[in-house]
Amino acid sequence: MKIQRSLEITLIAICAALYAALGIATYLGLFTPILSTVRFWPSVFVPAIFSIAFSPMIGGVGAAIGIFISDMVVHGNPLLSLTVGVPANFLGFYTIGYLYRKLRDEKKIIMLIFSELLLTTLILVALLYFNLLDYSFLFAAIIAIIATALPAILLKGEDRRIVVSGSTGLMLGSAYIGIGVWVFSQFFTLPSGQAYLPGWAALVWFLWTYLTEIPFIAILTPPVVKVLKSSGITFGEEK
Repeated sequence: MKIQRSLEITLIAICAALYAALGIATYLGLFTPILSTVRFWPSVFVPAIFSIAFSPMIGGVGAAIGIFISDMVVHGNPLLSLTVGVPANFLGFYTIGYLYRKLRDEKKIIMLIFSELLLTTLILVALLYFNLLDYSFLFAAIIAIIATALPAILLKGEDRRIVVSGSTGLMLGSAYIGIGVWVFSQFFTLPSGQAYLPGWAALVWFLWTYLTEIPFIAILTPPVVKVLKSSGITFGEEK
């Protein structure tokens, strides 16, 4: 069933509000598991759910608005948010909902998830080999990879499709963030005070974003979507 415009706007507002609120709470130290110096970011499962359960546009726009609100509290740099955070979130979460509706071939789904995990692992090993990451991040990364691989292997059908769609969309969004932060640093100073980051920093930001967010999409999104569907609270088209 196609969503009415008024309902679509309402769902976007709810998605944005939940995403921003949970993101700000995470920044303040709530709802946030921490392994050594690595802080995870659980709020990403919110727009993933909206993108899958309702529509890619609702999840993408809700995430874009929500991250802008969150960014204004976290670092307060609107230019960085509008050029990196906002488009990356729209791209990533729109893609999640889009792929969820398009991915049907089980073999392709399995190949896609393992290709993504392999790529992530190879980049991680390369950065560690050149001493560009510390081992506390390695420990957190291993947990994140396992937390993604296990649902992708153990879950079946639609649940597996959710994990793979979430992983792929998040990977695209994370790549945008990695490249975007690097480009931004060549012209402006980042909120952290860094500027003129080296090229390999784009890979670090990509890994950081993907690995600290994917466990929450892989673990939390499938059961919530299942509850929504069993309750009849889904309005998006399944074409």
